[in-house]
Amino acid sequence: MNHASPLDVLLVEDDPGDVLLTREAFELNHVRTRLHVVNDGEEAMAFLRRQGCYASAPRPDMMLLDLNLPRKDGREVLADVKGDPDLRSIPIVVLTTSEAEEDIVRSYSLHANAYVAKPVDFHQFIRVVRQIDDFFVGVVKLPSLGQRF
Repeated sequence: MNHASPLDVLLVEDDPGDVLLTREAFELNHVRTRLHVVNDGEEAMAFLRRQGCYASAPRPDMMLLDLNLPRKDGREVLADVKGDPDLRSIPIVVLTTSEAEEDIVRSYSLHANAYVAKPVDFHQFIRVVRQIDDFFVGVVKLPSLGQRF
């Protein structure tokens, strides 16, 4: 295991049903993952920059990012994060309903680390989130805290 302490995962998702499903998938899979949730792109940037009510927010070890968000969409968040030298090392998995080729291409051109289309089926959705968690917790080497700032 790469990390002795729990991983902090920021979920940027405006659909309460998808938030609930993601929470369930993480709870069923790994207790060493702490899931933080924001509902739109502006909240995501405030969380990442530790602004306002997020002043004491942890730096996420990874993000799960929906593309279709209110106020500031996921594409803008992705561009902002990957364009910021202090944030760009945070792995971002785009987790969205869109299977449009243009969204896939644009996400990767904005340096998304992975693009995953949300399955409609409950059990498939749980399985996909579990696989993302397994990959980033058990397979991928993430930088240690001291190397992220």
